Amino acid sequence: MKARLGPTGLTALAVLAVVAVVSACAPLLAPYDPNRPDLFNALSGSTGSHLLGGDALGRDILSRLMFGARTTLLGPLVTIALSTVVGTTLAIVAAWSGGRVDAVISRLLDVLFAVPGIVFALVTVAVVGPGMTGVVIGLAVAYTPYVARVVRSAALRERGLPYVSAAWLQGRSAVAICGRHLLPNLRPLIVAQSVSALGFAIIDLAAISFLGLGVQPPAADWGLMVKSGLDGAMRGQPMEAISAGVLIVIVVVAVTVLGDRMGAEQGSAR
Repeated sequence: MKARLGPTGLTALAVLAVVAVVSACAPLLAPYDPNRPDLFNALSGSTGSHLLGGDALGRDILSRLMFGARTTLLGPLVTIALSTVVGTTLAIVAAWSGGRVDAVISRLLDVLFAVPGIVFALVTVAVVGPGMTGVVIGLAVAYTPYVARVVRSAALRERGLPYVSAAWLQGRSAVAICGRHLLPNLRPLIVAQSVSALGFAIIDLAAISFLGLGVQPPAADWGLMVKSGLDGAMRGQPMEAISAGVLIVIVVVAVTVLGDRMGAEQGSAR
């Protein structure tokens, strides 16, 4: 692991591990209920009992950051998981079948590529209403071609290797060859591509929450906190917006660095 990721990749992995642990243990670590208002602490600034101060309703910012990490990470993770499963399935079917099936799937991916991901999310929200469900579904559809195109190209190369022909001559079915041989060899590439896409998904979901169409108040979410913290910033207390924004940048940078390192390792292995 150390040799593959290097110091930079290990640092990024450590940052993500810390954020994941804090989000998972938020009920134990958070000093206050993240949704409990305290008007006496509204826009109070940093104090001994509230290290990052309170928001416009007096809710503890540090506690909301800890709980907000859950939705900020969970939504993108589900988005990438769905797009990876669908994209990988389409890619392998296209690469294995070839011909008209490959052409149809490729044209479908081209159409999806032409539409920005946030547009898919907004359309889905317009249909099902604001909330994480519609946003995740819309972005999962938008991210599917990014995974499918890369995996399809790799699957086409694997499809022509001797071990696939040998398995076919042994009488094994297409499903067995793809599931037992082709997919395991593609797994490192799929993981690297998914990690790289995760950073973009975090930004998209935070932006949609900032617009008020993703996570709904009073739930804690970093994108939503940036939006709600703007009022505090106008009153001279920018801690909520700054802290949430900085955390988003740190996590996205860490995910991007980790994805780049994994992608570089996959490229050198080939």
